[in-house]
Amino acid sequence: MSSAIQKREARCKQRIRRRLRRRNWRAQLQPMFRGRNLHYEGSDRVRGLGAGGIGAMQLLAQRTGLTAAIDESLRLLQVHQPYHESDHVLNIAYNILCGGKTLEDLEQRRQDEVYLDALGAKVIPDPTTAGDFCRRFSAGDVETLLAAIDQVRMKVWQQQPVEFFAEAILEADGTLAETTGECKEGMGISYDGRWGYHPLVVTLANTGEPLSLVNRSGNRPSHEGAAERFDQAITLCREAGFRRILLRGDTDFSSTQHLDRWDRAGVRFLFGIDAMPNLKEIASELSERAWKRLHRPAKYVVQTQARSPRENVKEQVVVERGYRNLRLNSEDVAEFAYQPGACLRPYRGVVVRKNISVERGEWVLFDDLRYFFYLTNDFDTPAAELVLLANDRCAQEQLIDQLKNGVHALRMPVGTLVSNWAYMVMASLAWTLKAWFALLLPEQGRWGEPYAAEKRAVLKMEFRTFQQAFIAMPCQIIRAGRRIVYRLLAWNPWQRVLLRGVDALRLPLRC
Repeated sequence: MSSAIQKREARCKQRIRRRLRRRNWRAQLQPMFRGRNLHYEGSDRVRGLGAGGIGAMQLLAQRTGLTAAIDESLRLLQVHQPYHESDHVLNIAYNILCGGKTLEDLEQRRQDEVYLDALGAKVIPDPTTAGDFCRRFSAGDVETLLAAIDQVRMKVWQQQPVEFFAEAILEADGTLAETTGECKEGMGISYDGRWGYHPLVVTLANTGEPLSLVNRSGNRPSHEGAAERFDQAITLCREAGFRRILLRGDTDFSSTQHLDRWDRAGVRFLFGIDAMPNLKEIASELSERAWKRLHRPAKYVVQTQARSPRENVKEQVVVERGYRNLRLNSEDVAEFAYQPGACLRPYRGVVVRKNISVERGEWVLFDDLRYFFYLTNDFDTPAAELVLLANDRCAQEQLIDQLKNGVHALRMPVGTLVSNWAYMVMASLAWTLKAWFALLLPEQGRWGEPYAAEKRAVLKMEFRTFQQAFIAMPCQIIRAGRRIVYRLLAWNPWQRVLLRGVDALRLPLRC
């Protein structure tokens, strides 16, 4: 980062801190929003762009080789008049990064002359052309696009420190992508009567990257095809250099017919397993000495002074209206040997016993014992730690929620199952670019510790927060010679991190 930019940033930061400093205000006679005599004027010489951070994403796509990898692998267009395959793919991803939610929002980008100049493009595909590009995909073409993204993903992973490759945690889950369309090929009715598709999402929990997305009909079971996608992810992570691999999933993904094979391959797994009658019988016959109290860590650490808890309004309504209420009293954990019918050897079963009081109003009706089971080939980690490790899978549900409601990758805007699958992969690339930008932030030098904290913060950011912090930066776009200059017009606390990331992207990546 140049000294001029550092000085400007220091001045901006000083001004805003002075403006926001704590002070004892006098009673104000007027509202704080006092602007009245406002006028709009057009500018011919000074042209601005609200999504100034999109230049960093374009630089990221170029420097990592994503653009070249897509064009070399994906062959859907006979003649490039005028677009290449990478133009279509990045067009959809950039639209979402700039705040678009649907294919129709591409028209806003297309009509923005400054946006086109910022990306060095004369024109970009319109919504109709983008939809036609999605319909050109076959299932094999989608797999080719996923492989091209994985090729670049490995290059990004190779820039990480040695500790990054200690263990890869792979997770799989299904989610319902509901649609109100009546003519969408491949959709079906889910178990709860909703029309739509049922995508399978396989992710790397370490970074929150979606490694594989597969579109399926809405009536397909969650686990269908999950084992094959797990195998693909295992191969990818081993090629990247991860020393250990952990598979994690809920009860729908236990895949007992594959456990022996994964165990022989040295893959650790931790799956939930249905509370079947035989497992409940085993748990009920365990002696009380086999059970140990499960202590969960606090949700957060109080940084300042502990405050008195607020009244639980929901609890009051439940009691006043006499609703049936379940109250958790305690949790205990135990373990036993268990051999599924599809396996040739026993594995370690871990069971959590929840002691629940069933109440109605202010009366306790009875106590209920409920069991939750996990199956693993890890015989060394304490059972309580395995339970907490399994519960960390909730982070994947949050990631899927981000893909659905933040990135809007599961909107299913096209007419067939495969074309919607292609759109889902291209749209989710917006989230992947966010993760890659965070991973490529440098964390060495004398400021290594705060840099590492910033890197973790960006990696865990929700998509909308990332948009507001890194993409929605007002910039003046200047085309001078062979350069496209993004002149920052405002300051925010994450601007320094963005510029540090841009400086890092100008350096060659380690092969």
